[in-house]
Amino acid sequence: MQLNTNILFLIALISMLSTIDAEVRLDSIEYARDWNIIQKNKIEIKWTTYNGYPICQTSSVLPFSIQSISSIIEDVKNYPRVFRRIHKTNILEKNIIHVMLDMPFLLADRDYVIKYEKSKIQNEWEFTFKAVQHKKAPLDKDYIRLINAAGKWKLISIDDNQTSVSYIWNGELLGDFPNFALERAWKTQGNEIIHWINDALD
Repeated sequence: MQLNTNILFLIALISMLSTIDAEVRLDSIEYARDWNIIQKNKIEIKWTTYNGYPICQTSSVLPFSIQSISSIIEDVKNYPRVFRRIHKTNILEKNIIHVMLDMPFLLADRDYVIKYEKSKIQNEWEFTFKAVQHKKAPLDKDYIRLINAAGKWKLISIDDNQTSVSYIWNGELLGDFPNFALERAWKTQGNEIIHWINDALD
């Protein structure tokens, strides 16, 4: 009996560790190499393969304070007013939200459930998130669930009226999205995100 109990415990432990290893962790993404440049002008967009996932980054300098930009990013309830591909957000509990996305015509809509954290050190501010499961957000047949969603906003204050803005995200779209169109989608998303923040504060 004791042997069976030990075996069950070992199986549960292995399963738990496998789940942890499967998470998309972006802790050290700044040290990633071999980035593929998609666009390089006022908005720089690039991507790389990191831990088996296509990780994208868009970055720019915006003429607003770090406080004004961070207030937009942390106001998750009002994301649909700023980020126009998001048509709904549900706050499930503290720091956990369900996000629903409109996709272009003929493509199934996407959704994801994430847990986020915020941190600030001197003139830097970060907002990181990763996918979680939640009983209040069951799978919906009308959406493709992005089970590996993960990302990070990083803001660095240059002065009172200028802030370096970087957004990193897992570019995996799953479902019926064709691989040949991914880079074009990442370019579109990278530009839209920066423009929408700029428009919200302009």
